[in-house]
Amino acid sequence: MKRSDISEFEFEEDGLKIRLSSKGSEAPQVIQASTIPVATTPAVTVASEEHNERERPTEEANISVIKSPMVGTFYRSASPDSPPFTDVGAKVGNDSVVCIIEAMKVMNEIQSEMSGTITELLVENGEAVEYGQPLFKIKTT
Repeated sequence: MKRSDISEFEFEEDGLKIRLSSKGSEAPQVIQASTIPVATTPAVTVASEEHNERERPTEEANISVIKSPMVGTFYRSASPDSPPFTDVGAKVGNDSVVCIIEAMKVMNEIQSEMSGTITELLVENGEAVEYGQPLFKIKTT
């Protein structure tokens, strides 16, 4: 406060209020600090849980999900001119590359890690993906 020629500072966020003043003293002093109880609303929690349920793919017999092992950008092919690594109806093995996820300018090849037939693509090309986000549905053999 001394370096910036500020004599008073007040901050309030989420029910916490802090007021500092350096008037008449060398060091800033806390004049007032209080917390205001914040009421929680269970309706918000319920709505977000319902939203999460919609995002999860439904479980089906012999259908598994290939999930993203990292945060990044999803690409179906090695370059814009290249054919996609896989498509709906394609058979893949445990070590088949199914996509690329770019993270920090590094292109990471993602392998199926299971054998079967791709039944659904769950992410669009160029879309940002999160860790654990479903990418493909695969009917396992």
